[in-house]
Amino acid sequence: MEVSHLPQQDQQQQQQQQSQQQQQQQQQSQQQQQQQVQQQQQSQQAALSGKTLDAQQLLPNGEQPRTIPVVPSQYVANQAQPGQQAYTTVPEYAAQSVGSGLKHQEGGFLSLAEDSGNAVSSPGEQVEGLAALTGEQRQRVEYLQRMPSYQAIIQADFKPLQKLMGKISMLPRRPDVSKGKYSLKDFQMLRTLGTGSFGRVHLVRSVHNHRYYAIKVLKKAQVIKMKQVEHTNDERRMLKLVEHPFLIRMWGTFQDSRNLFMVMDFIEGGELFSLLRKSQRFPNPVAKFYAAEVILAIEYLHSHNIIYRDLKPENILLDRNGHIKITDFGFAKEVETVTWTLCGTPDYIAPEVITTKPYNKSVDWWSLGILIYEMLAGYTPFYDQTPMKTYEKILVGKVFYPSYFHPDVVDLLSKLITSDLTRRLGNLQNGAEDIRNHPWFSEVVWEKLLMKDIETPYEPPITAGVGDTSLFDRYPETQMDYGVQCDDPYADYFKDF
Repeated sequence: MEVSHLPQQDQQQQQQQQSQQQQQQQQQSQQQQQQQVQQQQQSQQAALSGKTLDAQQLLPNGEQPRTIPVVPSQYVANQAQPGQQAYTTVPEYAAQSVGSGLKHQEGGFLSLAEDSGNAVSSPGEQVEGLAALTGEQRQRVEYLQRMPSYQAIIQADFKPLQKLMGKISMLPRRPDVSKGKYSLKDFQMLRTLGTGSFGRVHLVRSVHNHRYYAIKVLKKAQVIKMKQVEHTNDERRMLKLVEHPFLIRMWGTFQDSRNLFMVMDFIEGGELFSLLRKSQRFPNPVAKFYAAEVILAIEYLHSHNIIYRDLKPENILLDRNGHIKITDFGFAKEVETVTWTLCGTPDYIAPEVITTKPYNKSVDWWSLGILIYEMLAGYTPFYDQTPMKTYEKILVGKVFYPSYFHPDVVDLLSKLITSDLTRRLGNLQNGAEDIRNHPWFSEVVWEKLLMKDIETPYEPPITAGVGDTSLFDRYPETQMDYGVQCDDPYADYFKDF
């Protein structure tokens, strides 16, 4: 009897073993799936927590690689070969959260489709990491395409972005502008947009792409006579480095025997100064909007150790949509700690600059306070008929606030327009965050403002299309000695132009 039952027992044992093996395989499969899910969650959490890694950045067509900043791992971008455009990659599992407008690539990655405006890079150029375009897909893709090339970031949380920007010790540099890349032959001179002590600004049109630009022309002899050689060279260097939605962009420079030329974007909306004079003073929300955009621009400069030193309505332009562009970097300087130079516009100069004491970036926050005051009141708090009397008032520091000023803005200004650097907002432990978190700015959504996703309070009446100059004053047109090539006695002063 025992012998006859042996085969049945063997069969039962085999079935049990097979069942156990299947259970083990299922458990292993479940564990692997759980590990994959955990890894994905950890990657996402790491990205959201602000952890960073080195990555290539978005570069315009033809630009060569340069200093690469650290960017959040949630937003890793990829650099194409020269002659190709850059694109953003995302892991395959993130495809559903990313949305449409993407196509599959080798290696399990997705990239922006060719019809979305960005060409796909060649195989082997992909960079692992999260670059999920979350939220409003169309808006963010459009923002990515017009985003400054240094900033390979689409950031839903503004604070990590600002914290990250503050950690970058130097600006990613554009390629040096080759001498002879531009010349007067490349442009058609149209009209004068403005004049200054050293020269004037012209509206020009490229004979190649037919785009409109503004060319700032400085007379070498006048620059040297006014002892502005260092400031002029600094302006070129700063403009070559910076790239931000609220800062003017310089495309290149060139020179002839007598003049220096700086090619920049033409901003059609005119000066904030002109709008303020027509309005006499701005309502509280309007002043707040412009002040908020100025804060983002100055905070960006400070994160790269640049002091602007000439903040005033005349140096703030408005684009065709009404967003600001800070221009004129003649007094901007790269300073890690302090500097001593007396420069700026009298009404806006901080007291520590007047007394020739060493000063730091906080002088720009003093000027911000003066700017806000002027936008709300129509005049500056220390105005007088002569610069010396203005300086005397600044050193006394007594500010009178009109009765129609909101209590919140009075509190803000009292903490910006103060000679006590231990109280001046922007100079404290939290830096510009203290200004952004002030109650007067409580309704500002900073990340949307940075993306220009907030309706502007004023849209310039540009009726003649691209190249419209109706919002700029008319200046007498005179014969210019541009393009003269002869012995240059000033060549050693401006070698980088």
